[in-house]
Amino acid sequence: MSLSNQQTAVVTGASSGIGAATARALSKRGLTVHVLARRSGRLAEQTGCIPHVLDVRDTETLKSLLNSLNVDILINNAGVGRGYKSLAEAHSSDIDCTIETNVQAAVHAVHAVLPSMLKKGSGHIVNIGSMAGLYSLPSALYGASKAAIHLMSQDLRLELEGTGIRVTEICPGRVRTEFYDAAVDEPEEREKMKDSGIDELTGDDIAESIIYALDAPWRVNVNRIELQPTEQIYGGSQFTPRERP
Repeated sequence: MSLSNQQTAVVTGASSGIGAATARALSKRGLTVHVLARRSGRLAEQTGCIPHVLDVRDTETLKSLLNSLNVDILINNAGVGRGYKSLAEAHSSDIDCTIETNVQAAVHAVHAVLPSMLKKGSGHIVNIGSMAGLYSLPSALYGASKAAIHLMSQDLRLELEGTGIRVTEICPGRVRTEFYDAAVDEPEEREKMKDSGIDELTGDDIAESIIYALDAPWRVNVNRIELQPTEQIYGGSQFTPRERP
């Protein structure tokens, strides 16, 4: 079912970056867009959207809100990268924050919207994954959280066979967002990680890929979109010799 047949969308993590760009794009298409984020000031900038200030880790508040809405489209975008640099150096609070935001909240959001979608026999769930969930990178915690989103998306497609509900996973590479500002505390390390030296994707680039998947004819389910900067590639092998005992 294309966008012309949908009325209500929910975008989590919508105060900036991919979420904000997606909310703007959906609003321009005439949908009623509910945007969820922790920062109220940024939400107010999303013209035409209905803001809800909440932390997606607050499960009861999140599910209460979603249960009150007749959601046609869920954009599971909220995510963090605490403990991104190294699992060995991550604090326990970083681990909890990343798993609770990237995995637990996403699962609860899907759980909350599915009953109404199943009743209608239509709906579209878009999970924002990452290339880090598909390819090996030196970021075990973040990669594990996004790999969970990848497999959830795959398995949902099987669970929802014959229901009319579509599921799409969007897997970006480097995107010009505030990701590293929130992920890395040390200023020097943060600036080093932010400066990739390449022309990175933008939130609008990702939003356009989401609109493409949402606007496909009903008979088409766009299972997964991988997109990355032209100057970035994943895969290959690496060898690091060391002195043997």
